[in-house]
Amino acid sequence: MSGAAGQGVEHVGLPKMEAKSKPGCCNPVKKPGPVSMDHVLLALQETKEERDLRIRSLFNFFDAANVGFLDYAQIEKGLSALQIPAEYKYANDLLRVCDANRDGRVDYQEFKRYMDDKELELYRIFQAIDVEHNGCILPEELWDALVKAGIQIDDEELARFVEHVDKDNNGIITFEEWRDFLLLYPHEATIENIYHHWERVCLVDIGEHAVIPQGISKHVKRSKYFIAGGIAGAASRTATAPLDRLKVVLQVQTTRASILPAVKKIWKEDGVLGFFRGNGLNVVKVAPESAIKFYAYEMLKNVIGDSMGNKNGDIGASGRLIAGGVAGAVAQSAIYPMDLVKTRLQTCASEGGRAPNLGKLTKDIWVQEGPRAFYKGLVPSLLGIIPYAGIDLAVYETLKDLSRTYILQDSGKPGPLVQLGCGTISGALGATCVYPLQVIRTRLQAQRTTSEAAYKGMSDVFWRTFRNEGCRGFYKGLFPNLLKVVPAASITYLVYEAMKKSLELE
Repeated sequence: MSGAAGQGVEHVGLPKMEAKSKPGCCNPVKKPGPVSMDHVLLALQETKEERDLRIRSLFNFFDAANVGFLDYAQIEKGLSALQIPAEYKYANDLLRVCDANRDGRVDYQEFKRYMDDKELELYRIFQAIDVEHNGCILPEELWDALVKAGIQIDDEELARFVEHVDKDNNGIITFEEWRDFLLLYPHEATIENIYHHWERVCLVDIGEHAVIPQGISKHVKRSKYFIAGGIAGAASRTATAPLDRLKVVLQVQTTRASILPAVKKIWKEDGVLGFFRGNGLNVVKVAPESAIKFYAYEMLKNVIGDSMGNKNGDIGASGRLIAGGVAGAVAQSAIYPMDLVKTRLQTCASEGGRAPNLGKLTKDIWVQEGPRAFYKGLVPSLLGIIPYAGIDLAVYETLKDLSRTYILQDSGKPGPLVQLGCGTISGALGATCVYPLQVIRTRLQAQRTTSEAAYKGMSDVFWRTFRNEGCRGFYKGLFPNLLKVVPAASITYLVYEAMKKSLELE
């Protein structure tokens, strides 16, 4: 096994093996074009026999039980031994790519075929980045390649990227180092994917489940992530629109509220379309709300990181909670007028069997109640953001840890269904805890300030509701709201994953 290969194995945690040292850079291809395994061997300064021995040694490392093949458990255990962060293991993906005959096992020939294809792929992109063809990637060449791919990266990030891949710390990346960094990465080695892989392996903080959706990084594809998230959110909200309308109708009722009479009333007044009244505004606000929340979160994360003296972007769970909560408050404040108009649209009586006109409704609020009316109920809305995010985050992480202990028996990362279940329960509990604030907000939004019985403020809503309806009054509409949680989370997840595939974000 060559020295380069030996260094690479040591870098990712394998036992060091005897090898002769072959320092230096070599790029046998001087211009773009087809590459062969001979080019790879020259670049690695390896003979075919040395390469075969290296691949066999790596296969044997994974096949610790010496059974002659690799399955999911062996690959998972091997990746753990390579000190790959637990949350970024990709044993399933690696098994799927290597397993040519789809029998759930990877024999040596299948493993070697993957290694052949991967090293050729990695050499092609290495050659494309190495524009000077001197056999190594200089920091400026890597920066140029990232910029051409539309990826925004500053000097500090670039230095961290090079430092992570450059094992001998000489300021350049040889092909051996490039190969060692990406050899077991089972996805296509595009510059965007490589950057995202580095982000994840280096634990660059890109948000937490309960605060900001994961998967949005600082490169050109973030617009595609917004599109995917926007479409997923729109599909989810449209599918659960009837439950949302029913929830709002029940929330504003000060008399005894029952689900069946409310459903019959909506059907009688507006028919099927009545259950979707206000959904258009609900869908329209998805994109701006997500965009504002993301940008505010990134800005606040940097501010908190600087104040804590953390230059690596890790602000901890409490920092993420604060940044996510404030970002949510900023986004909520920016789109709040749309939310108020949606509530009015959902609670206004039909005019001759027809839903109120959106333009006329908005104009009437402006003329009759003034601009401040568009922000009625904002305070209780903002008060619920931090506790909701905190409860959601704490419960989600607790359930995820419990699932590892009692369901997975510490066998690895929870799968999509387990994560969905944890997210559903944590979201439902968080929503229930802050639901009284939602009721207060909705009642403030729905009532015209010109009305004689108009609420004078948040405390007035609280005391009148408590006095006239008791504690149960603060939970009107909770049942349809909880019914939304499972389908909303499921539809969002499924559509988001489908959109990521169609937009080539995988």
